[in-house]
Amino acid sequence: MAIAYRDQGPLARRGGFLHDTASVAERALRSIPRDLEVTVSALFIPVFMYIMTVGALNDVAEEIPGLNYRAFQIPVAVLFAVTGVSRAMVVVTDIQTGYFDRLVISPVNRLALLLGLMIADFALVTALTVPVIIMAFIVGVSFATGVPGILAFMFLSGLWGLIFTGFPYTIALKTGNPSAVNISFLLFFPFLFMTTLFVPLEAMTGWLGTAALYNPVTYLLAALRSLISNGWEPVTLGKGVGAVLGVGVVSIGLALAALKGRATRK
Repeated sequence: MAIAYRDQGPLARRGGFLHDTASVAERALRSIPRDLEVTVSALFIPVFMYIMTVGALNDVAEEIPGLNYRAFQIPVAVLFAVTGVSRAMVVVTDIQTGYFDRLVISPVNRLALLLGLMIADFALVTALTVPVIIMAFIVGVSFATGVPGILAFMFLSGLWGLIFTGFPYTIALKTGNPSAVNISFLLFFPFLFMTTLFVPLEAMTGWLGTAALYNPVTYLLAALRSLISNGWEPVTLGKGVGAVLGVGVVSIGLALAALKGRATRK
């Protein structure tokens, strides 16, 4: 926030949207090293799930013609790594200490309060894709799309992680309750387990196959898997990006509405 001076003393004035956003993002990025347990848990779960799933089902799953199950499960691991990781707990802390209320009544741009946090989140979740990609190479998985495909894989995974943060931010802004925010990750489980988590869509039957057909995560997984195994498939990638953006309309819309509601209480 910039300071203007008049004869009667200093008066606060707006520093501008970009300045406000950068300031919030910088503060959020500085808080990441203080919450290393979040990063560690975000990596432990996908590695554990990958080892257990591949170890238990690899021999059975690879009876499906043309299926490399180690490669098939890497996108699942990366979604476990990037989903639900956010600075929402920082928002809760700010609400409980009254700092958020002071920000709201200051000249800071209110949209910047959320966008700055999301910029920090995008940086973090994109970084979390790197250990998963390293794990892929360790187990012998390579990318058919090469280095550009790896970058696209990181970006699309990070975009999903960013979009999903709308849900914990909504809960944080609505409730100001740390326990409620901590369970926001549970929202992801129906998305993931009613999709192509273990087998391809064409191998699924019954109601689960129908649910997977209409689940946006199915198309995200297909896009990520195509980058690893099939090469550049514009239609598959387009469907994956469209699915992510469709979820984003809901999640970010809810977060913006919650921000407006929290701000107008003051």
